[in-house]
Amino acid sequence: MFRQNLNRYTQSSSLRLLSFNLLNLIMVAVVESNSNESSSSSAHIIKGSITTSSRPNNNYISTTTTTSEPHISCTTFNILAPIYKRLDQKNQSVRESDFRTYWLTRNERILDWLLYERSSIICLQEFWVGNNELVRMYEDTLADAGYLTFKLARTNNRGDGLLTAVHKDYFRVLNHQELLFNDFGDRVALLLHVQAVLPCSENMKGSTEQEMLIVNTHLLFPHNSCLSLIRMQQAHKILQYVESYQKENEGRDLPVILCGDWNGSKRGRVYKFLRSQGFVSSYDTAHHYTDSDTDAHKWVSHRNHRGNICGVDFIWLRNPNKARKPLKISWAEGIFGTIKCHLSEASLGEKDAFAFLKGDNVNDFITLADFCDALRQLNLYGVCNGLSFEEVKDLWSQVDIDGDGVINYQEFKRIWNCNCSKQTEENYEDGEETDSGTEEEKTGFEVKNAYLFPCEAEKGMWPENYSLSDHARLTAVFSPVRMQCTQPVL
Repeated sequence: MFRQNLNRYTQSSSLRLLSFNLLNLIMVAVVESNSNESSSSSAHIIKGSITTSSRPNNNYISTTTTTSEPHISCTTFNILAPIYKRLDQKNQSVRESDFRTYWLTRNERILDWLLYERSSIICLQEFWVGNNELVRMYEDTLADAGYLTFKLARTNNRGDGLLTAVHKDYFRVLNHQELLFNDFGDRVALLLHVQAVLPCSENMKGSTEQEMLIVNTHLLFPHNSCLSLIRMQQAHKILQYVESYQKENEGRDLPVILCGDWNGSKRGRVYKFLRSQGFVSSYDTAHHYTDSDTDAHKWVSHRNHRGNICGVDFIWLRNPNKARKPLKISWAEGIFGTIKCHLSEASLGEKDAFAFLKGDNVNDFITLADFCDALRQLNLYGVCNGLSFEEVKDLWSQVDIDGDGVINYQEFKRIWNCNCSKQTEENYEDGEETDSGTEEEKTGFEVKNAYLFPCEAEKGMWPENYSLSDHARLTAVFSPVRMQCTQPVL
């Protein structure tokens, strides 16, 4: 009742901030008086310091102890646009957007949580850019709290989009770029190039103001297996742009944080693709989870419209010292994995898959025409949003090792095993240098902690009484570290 009464009288951003501070003080007082009742703790960010926080039984988050260790924090949250929130399961056309009181109250609660957490970086997905009142509420409230905000609508007037906010106490924004995929899902990404306002650490000799890239995105929901290819293409476009942007900025390899709703789990191709590019999942790193199937379902972050729960929200980190394959090799291996998945779904083993790819060809090899025809039958080529001919030719070049224009059985195993590593080492001949360059000391980031709210999501469960969104809020905490790096080839 307290929050309901409070929301009723907090329409302007200035009044909302005053009421938020009052709410914050009340919650802290309640927690301090009941701190012995909670046994679950993890690091959270309150007013610029890492804190060891208790989660009281009422699910509020508040502080108990603080340290002065330098850090940044990042929160990603798909806030479920009111135009997509269903209010009646029997009548799917009834949406929250038709009821101002409903969407206004819910988004005020979301803002309360964001202000209470005070992360250095906030990345929101399904931000209702089509409603001016909601946009002003977020922009004004976050601005009053010290944030710079950037928003980007999905193409073709979809109604929702992205919002990225960075706190002025932590960062100055050097540049921001809008990435429009112009694809089936009308998806977009928002890139910010930021610089830390203060040096990362006073005891780091020669410390300079650290720069980094922040990317916020929301990939396509895979309504069927064919759409998984589009999600791979979207992830590929993001990394292509990041690579191109760093080349244009003196070739500097900056730390990169990728945030958002990736609409795919740890078992998917996009996850494996990003891992091959040197990215680590902050939540999995903080909780010492591996990439194995055993750890694939330890946590969840989304309950979709079908009632399924899964982990699809990630904060990815890549440091300058992280080894990675050339991007086009990782891309090829990811697509080969998609091809193999389609073949396996058709119950084709290795030998049968080779026979399928060579089609009616009586010879014991696959021609480019055979390859294209097989991909067409798999709905991966020659269809809307499928692979382009240029992409197919590039894949072909990764497999045709001897360049004789056909793929024999041994070369086909590259597709089946989803591995082009040997091609990278022995036959990489696109003119790029293979020497990694000279070593230098740079600043990167170490994952200190990460947590989900509601906390049940950390145990792979979804609470029925959670109503802020159909996604959990994910926050990660990073500390700067000095590391020896070699300038990678971009």
